[in-house]
Amino acid sequence: MKQKTITDAMLTDLYQLTMAQGYFLSGQDKIDACFTMFFRDNPFKGGFAIAAGIEPALEYLQNFGFGQEDIDYLRTLKAADGSPLFVEEFLQELLNFKFTCDVDAVDEGSVVFAREPLIQVRGPIAQCQLVETTLLNILNFSTLIATKSARCVIAAQGDPILEFGLRRAQGPDGGVMASRASYIGGCAATANTLAGQLYGIPVAGTHAHSWVMAFDSEEESFEAYARTSSNNVVLLVDTYDALAGVRKAIKVGLDMEARGEHFAGIRIDSGDLAYLSKEARRMLDEAGLSGAKIYASNELDEYTISSLKDQGAPIEVWGVGTKLVTAFDQPSLGGVYKLTAIRKPGSDVWEPRIKVSEQANKMTVPGVQGVRRYINKEGTFVGDMVYSIDRMFDGEAVMVDPQDSTRQKKFSAQCECRELLTPLMKQGKAVRELPSLPEIQAHAREEISHLHETQIRFLNPHSYPVGLEKSLHDMRYDLVLKARQASATEIE
Repeated sequence: MKQKTITDAMLTDLYQLTMAQGYFLSGQDKIDACFTMFFRDNPFKGGFAIAAGIEPALEYLQNFGFGQEDIDYLRTLKAADGSPLFVEEFLQELLNFKFTCDVDAVDEGSVVFAREPLIQVRGPIAQCQLVETTLLNILNFSTLIATKSARCVIAAQGDPILEFGLRRAQGPDGGVMASRASYIGGCAATANTLAGQLYGIPVAGTHAHSWVMAFDSEEESFEAYARTSSNNVVLLVDTYDALAGVRKAIKVGLDMEARGEHFAGIRIDSGDLAYLSKEARRMLDEAGLSGAKIYASNELDEYTISSLKDQGAPIEVWGVGTKLVTAFDQPSLGGVYKLTAIRKPGSDVWEPRIKVSEQANKMTVPGVQGVRRYINKEGTFVGDMVYSIDRMFDGEAVMVDPQDSTRQKKFSAQCECRELLTPLMKQGKAVRELPSLPEIQAHAREEISHLHETQIRFLNPHSYPVGLEKSLHDMRYDLVLKARQASATEIE
């Protein structure tokens, strides 16, 4: 059996395969479909998200296909009555499967918001359907972690964030993907050496409490570490008593400096980090080790970092682990992938489709969509407008809030704007050269700088305007009204 990977075609929900068979057997596989991926609410009750996972998603789509061992396994699956779940004709269709869809996507590292497309897939309906689950898996998780990372970086106010989360991550694959996404969000380095090898992310680390405990004394352990790692010495001082550990670290640091070596600093991993870091800074400075940095870890997140900053804690490097790579306070982004249009065989016309639902917040936006971002003269992002590509417009545009149609925003023809969704694949072939990971990280940093400061605060951020171009809004309203009327229950 071939080695399975996290981007294997079999990494999908069973119903994607049974629906694909249904399309095949009913003849519906001849129609084209448009599926749009978006999320309904900004994560962490924040004001923005950072789109991530585009490159892994492209790699997945480029390598999508079924092997003979996959078909052999599917052949063993049974329906409720004991008959084969899949017919042989369909299994042979899967064996010869080629992904030939068009895919548009936002640039990885872009600032994005709730209820606007991140990726759009157009092509034969069964193909669009089969890639749904894994696209959501990649984009949901990566975007969530990149956003959490960006929030921690904002809280650190320019100090480096080190991602220390592999041991607490959701499995090996989740750990590697989290390291990649954390770097996109702005982390300076990771402790995950596999992520460093795979993606070229800088790696960093200190030592564990077990190193100290393996020696007869704390001072002996520090001295041994300085001898064996003289170019990378950050001493963990709180195995027994943090301030006593600082005093012993100072002695080792002074000996290193006397030998012409560099003492990088100390790490505190427990206790009152504000108090201990202030005392440690005073002690280091009085000893003449003002160049030694204070590293801090211990269940940090953006809120704890902000609090320590507000208290004047002289921490210069932050090790963030569990609460970053697990997105501790929000375990899922909640992104969805919805059918928004179909095109019948022989037709050039996309017919909009809408899901009305019993819940207003689950109602979808119909049609093949684009997203236009408007930027004011100061360079600040001022609104994202979703529009139908079949209803192109020139000059000024009116954007309607889909939650409240009385709230509208007008953009003049002179207002600067740019398209967020751009081609990623044409007929299953990549058409865009993707940037390097450092370039993606730089793009994310640049994007955040164009948000108003009220939109990046953690508590009750100002809502960024995202809406529908007026003709799209009107079309959506008409489709909803038609669907409601068609399904209305008569009351006698």
